[in-house]
Amino acid sequence: MPKIPVNPPASAPALGPYTHGIRVGDLLFCSGQIPINPAQPGGPVVGDIRDQTRRVLENVRLILEHQDLSFAHVVKTTVFMTNLAEFQGMNEVYAEFFAAPHPARSTVQVSALPRGASVEIEVIASLAAG
Repeated sequence: MPKIPVNPPASAPALGPYTHGIRVGDLLFCSGQIPINPAQPGGPVVGDIRDQTRRVLENVRLILEHQDLSFAHVVKTTVFMTNLAEFQGMNEVYAEFFAAPHPARSTVQVSALPRGASVEIEVIASLAAG
């Protein structure tokens, strides 16, 4: 099966040599998204963990919608946070985007994220789900 790159025009440009997503067959693998506002891609990451999580998931939504998918198609997420003490705030916003049955999820604390972000989220979506 071919790898099909996914780079929605509405998304902020990638910060490095990667695509926003790769579609292979029934699966869409989305690169980790940080809280960059696509309207100001060179702008700073701003806001508390709730604001940043909301922006991250809106960025994920742009990728999903570009492929005619929704959060209901997401089967796995990985959340990277610089401070797990902020887990509750991230989790509250995360719950606004994902309905039951929730995707499988891992959450990992890391020492740093690009652009000083506090949270990054990557997802795997299945066209067969949802």
